[in-house]
Formats: sequence, C-alpha cells, structure tokens
Amino acid sequence: MTTPSSAPGPAASEPSSREDTLPLVADALLLDMDGTLIDSGPSVERAWGTLLAELDAPRPFDHTMHGRPARQILAELLPELDAEQIDAAHRRIEELEIADVAGIVTLPGTRRVLEELEAAAEQLGRPTWTIVTSCTRPLFEARWARTGLPVPAHLVTADQVTRGKPDPEPFLLGARRLGVPGERTIVVEDSAGGLTAGRAAGARTVALTTTTPADSLSPLADALVTSLDDLEVTVVEGTLRLGRRGA
Repeated sequence: MTTPSSAPGPAASEPSSREDTLPLVADALLLDMDGTLIDSGPSVERAWGTLLAELDAPRPFDHTMHGRPARQILAELLPELDAEQIDAAHRRIEELEIADVAGIVTLPGTRRVLEELEAAAEQLGRPTWTIVTSCTRPLFEARWARTGLPVPAHLVTADQVTRGKPDPEPFLLGARRLGVPGERTIVVEDSAGGLTAGRAAGARTVALTTTTPADSLSPLADALVTSLDDLEVTVVEGTLRLGRRGA
C-alpha cells in the first residue's frame, strides 16, 4: 500500500495499513448498490439457490459471485448452456430476484453519506456521485424502491454496458457520465470483482466487508471499512474528501 495521497490515482498492488490510507480526495464517488448501499444478500442467495437447484448446477452460490452480472455467473457455472438457455436462465433469475425484495433494507450510513454527497454537489455546483451496479435496470428499480431514496442521475446498470464487472467499463461509463476521468474517482464496493473493475478504471478503491471476507478484499483496496457508517464526505478546496467518520 502506498502512503496517504491528496490526489486520487491508480491504487498500488499491495495495500497494507488501512488506517493510513484515509482520507482520500476525488471529484466523484462511484458507489456499488448491493452490499454497499443496501442489504440484499439473503434475497440474492435465496434466488440463486432456487435457480441453481433447478439447473442442477455443480456448485452453490458463494461470495465470489457477488457484484458480477448474472450472465457472467451463469456462463461460468454452466458452460454447457447455449445462448438460448443462458437467456432463459437469466430471465428466470431476474424474475426470482425481482419477486423477492421484501427484506431488503438500507445499510448503516447509506442515507447520511448520500445526503453528504448531495450537499457537496450543491456546494460545488456539479454532480458528485452515482450508483454503478451489476443489476439490470428493472432489478435496480425493484430493490432501490425499498429504500425510499431518489434514483440518482447518471446511474449505470448492467444492461447499459457490453462488459460488466470485473471489467472497468461500468465505472468508466459512470465517471464519463459525471464528467470526470476515472482516476479522479473513488469506487466504493463490497466485492472483489467490483474492486478489480474500479482499480482497472484508474480509481482509488474503498472496500466494505459486508458480503466478502476481508482477506479477499484487502489486496484490491486502498482502504477497508465495515460499512458506510465508518465514512463521511466533506468538501475541501473544491474537491470531495472521503475520510473516517469523526477522525
């Protein structure tokens, strides 16, 4: 891990002391949704458990599959399926996940951090954040409706990109929509695939240990925290400062 920096840039390959990395500064934050802003884990696992049992898949859903588009997971788990079968399985998992949203809740710190980002946007006179998710737009809408929060401008969903996480395309699109280069963003994620995508986009990365073991996230993150409740956003000299809450 590199020492603390006042300007974002590509993350080093082997982060070490998390306490030394924050605060980070950037022009915008790119936020994952599932496992970062909301808790959809039980819904995801129930839906995938049902589908994989129906398809007699060789292995169950596990944490390595979080944060990746459904089509990628299906193609990896069931390489014998042809394109038509993949389409059918994708429709089925979408149906199962959209139908199972009752238990979805916002995670600690979500509402406050988004309010801080909105206040920063008003102060700076420009957008400061968006969501970059591996959900399709219909699934995003079903889950996000449970939060009661407004849909962010410049949202990026899986059906808007050709290659999903861990490819950097989703985060590069999010940065472009916000009008900033990838290296002037901070990606906040809970999955190894999402962090890999963020680093490849040139962003600094902050990992939340909500769905994935810390050991799997640590090599990919500039900072490691338990939830958004550990973080706060302020404006310093015309840029966003993401620091530890109360530090």
